Amino acid sequence: MSEIDREVFGRITIKEIIGAYPPAVPDTRDMFESELKVMLSALGNKSRQELLLLLEAQRDAANRVNSRPGAMALAHDKIRIFNEYSNKYMSHIDKMCQSY
Repeated sequence: MSEIDREVFGRITIKEIIGAYPPAVPDTRDMFESELKVMLSALGNKSRQELLLLLEAQRDAANRVNSRPGAMALAHDKIRIFNEYSNKYMSHIDKMCQSY
């Protein structure tokens, strides 16, 4: 699998975030909203250890996406959307871990 085909938020790939297609609004935002719902619903039966592993994996994904700053051709609006939803997901996991 090439780096740009790596899934970094549910089924959303780096290619979808840094590429021109799909457009940021409303398509990309809608994709993230839908994916966030699926991902949050999957957290319900996870152990604390599983949640910590998911949190680490999402941090790694965020580092991968954000390792491309400064490139003028990148869709910075879509990277901001990714960061917004990634932070929501990680915050939710963190709250769940604290409740154990």
